[in-house]
Amino acid sequence: MADRAVAGEQAGSRQGASGRGRPAGAGRARRRLSVDERRDELIEAALELFSTRPPEDISIDDVAAAAGASRALVYHYFGGKYELYIAALGSAAKQLSVLLEPPTEGSPLERLKVSLERYFDFVESHAAGYTALLRGGPADRSGEVGEIVEGIRELLLGRILQALEIEVPPPVLRITLRSWMASVETAGLDWLENADVTRPQLERLLVDQLIVLLHVAGNHEPRIAKLFNRLAQEEMTAGPRA
Repeated sequence: MADRAVAGEQAGSRQGASGRGRPAGAGRARRRLSVDERRDELIEAALELFSTRPPEDISIDDVAAAAGASRALVYHYFGGKYELYIAALGSAAKQLSVLLEPPTEGSPLERLKVSLERYFDFVESHAAGYTALLRGGPADRSGEVGEIVEGIRELLLGRILQALEIEVPPPVLRITLRSWMASVETAGLDWLENADVTRPQLERLLVDQLIVLLHVAGNHEPRIAKLFNRLAQEEMTAGPRA
């Protein structure tokens, strides 16, 4: 049944290109992809669409047209638009989690900066996936969408704590870091939209913001005050950067 659906879609594509059937191997041979490749192509097309318009404004026909496929093939792989949306968000989250494997060398502040640079590598190279990922978060914090977005945020929190050499954060630190993560997400979306500061400037700004937040949080938690003093000393030692 599945093979017939895929074969029918390929045959229909060949006939639609000329209005009549063509011999096998002619015309759109480049569309003959493996199951995984075809699925990934549909997900990529969906991510591009979800990054520019709300999910409710995008139809299966839109995704099929963007991918050069039939709507029947999209339904064959995903069952419906919601399943496709979940697959697209999951793909974006997986790409980001791989990219954010924690650095193992350098001081805590240096490792944090490396993680932030890798984060913005993803923002810049996968703008569609990043935008779609975050658009799924604030509006829907329950169900599978919420689980995907919150999962990647928990991963990011863990990476930050690892960079700062902290195993179990006190509540004030946890709240402070999550607040900063929200700022990073917002900054990423703003940068993609406006692009009126350079990436190094943005990354430097966010690191400085975190240090200031830790300074304020240190007034409420002595352990954070010690962490702030350590990071501030590192920053002073490193000196200004271009």
